[in-house]
Amino acid sequence: MIINCLIVDDEVSSQKVLEKFIKVVDFLSIVCICDNAEDALEKLQYNHEIDLLFLDINMPKISGITMYKSLQNPPPVIFTTAYSKYAIDGFDVNAIDFLLKPFSFDRFLSAVNKVIAKNSSLQNNLIKNNSILVKADKTIHKININDILFIEAYGDYVKIHLKDKYILTNKTFASILVSLPQNKFIQTHKSFAVNIDEINTLQGNQITIAHHTIPVGLTYKSNFLTFFK
Repeated sequence: MIINCLIVDDEVSSQKVLEKFIKVVDFLSIVCICDNAEDALEKLQYNHEIDLLFLDINMPKISGITMYKSLQNPPPVIFTTAYSKYAIDGFDVNAIDFLLKPFSFDRFLSAVNKVIAKNSSLQNNLIKNNSILVKADKTIHKININDILFIEAYGDYVKIHLKDKYILTNKTFASILVSLPQNKFIQTHKSFAVNIDEINTLQGNQITIAHHTIPVGLTYKSNFLTFFK
């Protein structure tokens, strides 16, 4: 899954920041960079594959707000500006988010995550492609579901155990579990859910997956055993 982005900003320095951030996220791709609304409108007219706008509000001649309101079928938008007074205007047109310059990479990722959360078709594309998106270490990771051995609640974090490493994320255990296919992953304990296909042995109240030993809680055992009937 690739989200095709159009950057519209009259400041080269701001364009460079967005370009740098977008290139770090492997499922974002820049289609074009425009420094005014007129050029952006032309690009949108002839390119129907743009999935997301990064749109500066305060631009000469035509503002970002005016430009966006003129679109008949606008793509999702994340507004950017150096002036906080424009934030209300941005949200009045159902913007996904509003980034106040200068913004950090972490804040940028938060806005991108909202795009995924609010777009069911993007989420469905991820499921079809057997992938989930997880933020960790200020990076969004696209993880192949088949590579996940199990997930583990770890204090305020969750460990996603893969075949050769684990990824530590601050997403909740429940939010990750619900994003995984229910016919493939099952909760075995309040702190563990496993990939059924990766189970090596079940003995008593313990599962082994690779070199890991995972508990099976009494509350979850009955439901877990239904997978083996």
